[in-house]
Amino acid sequence: MSRVWEHGVSLQNVASGAEKQEASPEISPDAEAALRQEMLALLPDLRAFARFLVRDRSAADDLVQDTIVRSLSALPQFQIGTNLKAWLFTILRNQFFEQTRRRRREANALSAGFPVDEAARAEQGDIADLRDLSRLLWQLPPLLRESLVLVGAQELTHDEAARICGVPVGTMKARVSRARTQLAKIMQPPGAAGEI
Repeated sequence: MSRVWEHGVSLQNVASGAEKQEASPEISPDAEAALRQEMLALLPDLRAFARFLVRDRSAADDLVQDTIVRSLSALPQFQIGTNLKAWLFTILRNQFFEQTRRRRREANALSAGFPVDEAARAEQGDIADLRDLSRLLWQLPPLLRESLVLVGAQELTHDEAARICGVPVGTMKARVSRARTQLAKIMQPPGAAGEI
């Protein structure tokens, strides 16, 4: 599957043929072209968020491409004047959960009848690995990691992040606070807990 940002592929070419829908009367051709340009500018942010969700570059790139294709087909539903980045992040996040559910169902179907090998599960890295920010973030529970990435790395407001995740703003603020607290605990050297 070729990626949207590689090989000179433009957003206009991605939604070709049967996948492309005509713009709704609310979106003029000029507005649609401007939205497509803004989508191009947001590709690095989408890739960064996707990498935090899936941890694998290739899978993250595929997730971004699926998001772009889906958003182009849903472009007539976008409300001009709202936050395009938040709209795209919502589509990406929903696409991620949909793919995760599909993979889980496939894995369950394939592993039916096969015992789970506990020894094959990955162990946590040693203390040197904890210094890497990416590894630190992966120590957090998924909901806390997602919240911290949206508010911290992607610089979305708590309100925008809450809308993307479909939770109240207070819940988002609490998740970000808990994520920061847990991250600080993970970063503490062993035996330093009593030195605060």
